[in-house]
Amino acid sequence: MMANSRTYAPRCYPEVMDPEIQIEGFIAKFTDEVADQLRRARIHMRQRLPGALELVYDNYNALAIGYGPTERSKDIVFSIAGYPRWVSLFLVGGPWLSDPKGLLKGEGGRVRHIVLKSPATLNDPAVEDLMIQAAARASFPLNPAQSFRTVIKSISAKQRSRRPA
Repeated sequence: MMANSRTYAPRCYPEVMDPEIQIEGFIAKFTDEVADQLRRARIHMRQRLPGALELVYDNYNALAIGYGPTERSKDIVFSIAGYPRWVSLFLVGGPWLSDPKGLLKGEGGRVRHIVLKSPATLNDPAVEDLMIQAAARASFPLNPAQSFRTVIKSISAKQRSRRPA
């Protein structure tokens, strides 16, 4: 396994080849409530984004799962991220989206997020509208004919606790 002081990308060991088993291990580190939200948000995103690639980053601060048309992180359009107390939906292009309900939070130059109060938040018409806008702004459109695939991009060797202090 290639390693450095920050992350390693699993490459050739059979015990880490099944991404679903690996992701379930990442999610299991969270409380039951956050883990359930992550699982449901992931199901929602997979159904809503046919043709997307699912890119998984088990980072120091959060478990981040991005969705985009390629394996390049710069092409990610949406991501969900699990923190010890909540799950957020991130939308690339957030600063330029029309958000009359003021749902988008953050000050980043490219990305804004919505804290998901529950998995049902993803079905809110205002959230759906923001997702449609973000998808329309993407540099590369999703190709629904492309097979859905999950790629574990990185696993941080050091991580903050996934449970509240």
